[in-house]
Amino acid sequence: MRPDARLPLILTVGMLSISSAAILVRLCDDAPASVTAAARMSIASAILVPWLAGTRGASLLKVPRRLTGYILLGGVMLAAHFYFWMSSLWHTSVMSSVVIVTTNPIFVGIGSFLFFREKIHANLIYGIILAGMGGLMINLADSAEGAHADSTYGNLLALCGAWTASGYLLVGRKVRREVDNLSYMLAVYGVAAVLLIVFCAANGYSPFGFRPSTYLWFVLLAIVPQLLGHGSLNYALQHISATMVAVCILAEPVGASILAMIFLKEVPGLWQLAGGLVILSGIYLATRRPPATPKEIID
Repeated sequence: MRPDARLPLILTVGMLSISSAAILVRLCDDAPASVTAAARMSIASAILVPWLAGTRGASLLKVPRRLTGYILLGGVMLAAHFYFWMSSLWHTSVMSSVVIVTTNPIFVGIGSFLFFREKIHANLIYGIILAGMGGLMINLADSAEGAHADSTYGNLLALCGAWTASGYLLVGRKVRREVDNLSYMLAVYGVAAVLLIVFCAANGYSPFGFRPSTYLWFVLLAIVPQLLGHGSLNYALQHISATMVAVCILAEPVGASILAMIFLKEVPGLWQLAGGLVILSGIYLATRRPPATPKEIID
């Protein structure tokens, strides 16, 4: 079977897997967000090492030296993304956090213009306006309902998570043209794990003393949303654009919100739902290029 033929199935598995992440993080309620993020990255890396060692021997990573800087940058962006996003989940609702963090397609579009010289089309501008309106609606609704006293801070953390996720996707777009999926995953996950461990140590956070169930959630976070979910997205980056991969992530807010209602009894309000729909509409619009004009086709 050709890789392209497997892509729809791989993306479907990826979307289902990443939808579970927010719920698993919330279940780790006795661990700081940075510890949860460090555990997720460390366990994922530890699983990949023996797997690659068994299939490749001593040559675990096949990364050209000239791409080392990009790998380091990707690891920094991934570590920051998980720190910001996981922290946001303790200050705002699951729906608000996940919807805001998935605005990354908009920032991927902007980054593609800045770093890859891709044209900014009108739909991206309209999508930015819509997403901004939706974000304001969610923030006002969160503040009015008072379910989370510092929801504005949590929403801002989620937005920082969106920015850093966009950087991670843009780096992946650059690197995955020359590096195989597993090498890229291990390299970037390893860098992110080391950075997060150093951060935890600097802040005096211990990896011990949590409930036994919390360690189970750590393992599931590493296997399901990380290895299966992000692994699927990294694979897709070799075949489709970073913007299109980011669009596929739009399934995460829907799945995460449903799971939050089932397991956390967290039901979003009417204005939260409305704001979320406006944001998702803006993201969808931003990633749909208008039909090419005859001049554009010739060019």
